[in-house]
Amino acid sequence: MIDVVLRPFREEDLPVLDRFATEPAVLGEHQWSGFTDPRARRRRWAEDGFLGARDTAPAVVADDAVAGMASCEAADRGGPAGGCFEIGLTLLPEHRGRGTGLAAHRLLVAHLFAVTRAHRLEAFTDGENVAEQKTLERAGFHREGVMRQVTWRNGSWRDEVIYALFRP
Repeated sequence: MIDVVLRPFREEDLPVLDRFATEPAVLGEHQWSGFTDPRARRRRWAEDGFLGARDTAPAVVADDAVAGMASCEAADRGGPAGGCFEIGLTLLPEHRGRGTGLAAHRLLVAHLFAVTRAHRLEAFTDGENVAEQKTLERAGFHREGVMRQVTWRNGSWRDEVIYALFRP
């Protein structure tokens, strides 16, 4: 069984962050939207360690190796501040398909319901990312709908599927 934890990024993890900006395979066909400045993530880490007031991005660690990045961002929809968060997860290719994503989603959900007043968590995924859709459903999220042609990637407009989970 894989041991998965979420923790703040450390200085020794910065080369992993660089991969998100410089290696298309790291984000994969469903997230890669072009090369970006690899120093941007390092600057953000130096600023607040990815632990901001409105958004947070902890490292996903599997068996003592950084396997990816989770994220949560306040996405208030007219209710009280902190009532809704948009979450996301990106795993390095070598950590996909082993249950790491499901474990990380469950940890992130448990964390947000334990330390915030979030009532609603939502996640968006590419309409063709069937693996992520199945993972979200296994983590307890429910498919709410499809946003047609909302994201530009790989030379065309792409659908996004929205999932939500409410505080039990």
